[in-house]
Amino acid sequence: MSDELRKQAHDVDATIRVGKSGLDPVVSELRSQLKDRTLVKVKFLRSSRGGTTTEELATELASRVNAEIIDTRGHTAVYH
Repeated sequence: MSDELRKQAHDVDATIRVGKSGLDPVVSELRSQLKDRTLVKVKFLRSSRGGTTTEELATELASRVNAEIIDTRGHTAVYH
C-alpha cells in the first residue's frame, strides 16, 4: 500500500508550510486536511528547522496528529 501512496505523493502539491512559528500552528490544519484527503504534503521551511532536521520535525508532527509518514524528500514530508 505505501508504495502505491508514494507514487501518488509525487503529484501532490504542498498545502501546508511550517515556518518560524514551528509545528504548533499547523497541527490542527494537518488534522483537518487528513480528514478530507488521502495524502497531505507539508513543506518545512528553513526557518522552521533551527537545530533539527526535516525528518525529526516530520516525525514529531506525525505523532502529534497520529498520521503515517509516507515519504520524506528534501524538506518535504507526505502524510497519510
